[in-house]
Amino acid sequence: MTTTTTDGPAGAASQVTVLGLGDMGSAIAKTFVDRGYRTTVWNRTASKSAPLIAAGATAAATAAEAVAASPLVVVCLLDSTAVDEVLGSVDAAVAGKVLVNVTSGSPAQARANERWASERGAGYLDGKIMGDPPYVGTPNVMFPFSGSRSAFDAHESTLQLLGSIAYHGEDAGLAAVEFMAQVAVGYEFLIGFLHTLRLVQAEGVDVAEFAERVAGSLGGYPPLLTSFGKAVKSGAYGPDLGSLNVQAALMDDMISHRESIGVEAVRMREVKELMDRRIAGGHGEQGFSSLFELLAKRQ
Repeated sequence: MTTTTTDGPAGAASQVTVLGLGDMGSAIAKTFVDRGYRTTVWNRTASKSAPLIAAGATAAATAAEAVAASPLVVVCLLDSTAVDEVLGSVDAAVAGKVLVNVTSGSPAQARANERWASERGAGYLDGKIMGDPPYVGTPNVMFPFSGSRSAFDAHESTLQLLGSIAYHGEDAGLAAVEFMAQVAVGYEFLIGFLHTLRLVQAEGVDVAEFAERVAGSLGGYPPLLTSFGKAVKSGAYGPDLGSLNVQAALMDDMISHRESIGVEAVRMREVKELMDRRIAGGHGEQGFSSLFELLAKRQ
């Protein structure tokens, strides 16, 4: 079930509840208050609501009372365990409401939350936050959402107040898929970058100057990423970055160089092992993107 009213600073549609007042939840609530929304807040530690009350929000004594106060309820808690506990305490109060859960969690948890909400007559949107609290309310924070299309349509203009938003589909788990994948790209790149800084430092190179040069070269990667995505989707792998037959020889140099100066080479060894397997399978003429075919977990 979803509200059919039009969002805006008038009437019931301008009422929103925020459950959870950590740094991110407080930033979300403050954004709504500043935009003229009648904002009800709740937090397990009640004292955290004081700054928001001073700004114009209303604090509820319990999570259930907070849910009852508004047609739209944004949940921003520490983790999925906290979400389960709070949802268990509100239960029947969610009937007829729209829950927007922006707490970090897995796709499976998002789908379980959607089932829980549906069984109690509530609409459900799962969202994730890609950015920091000071930037909530600006385009510098990205909020992917998934779940009930009617709930998203009904409250899209309100959600847009929080930052740049995108809807990924009816499957409630898709926002979590997007979030985890985007974050994973960052971690994979950054740990590789740190490995490389260790390498250049061991060779006596100024790491700050090297980092600046790398930053200047990153503009060449977007077309490559796009081509990788197309290759994986189609299964047609051209010799991007050159054929694996040629690249595998380079990997030997990469590994020996690192090991000769005492720098960890585990990541390069992993790449070389994948290349060797792909070549042994008769695909040495293909490029780096074809390593995708070997990345399923081995049984």
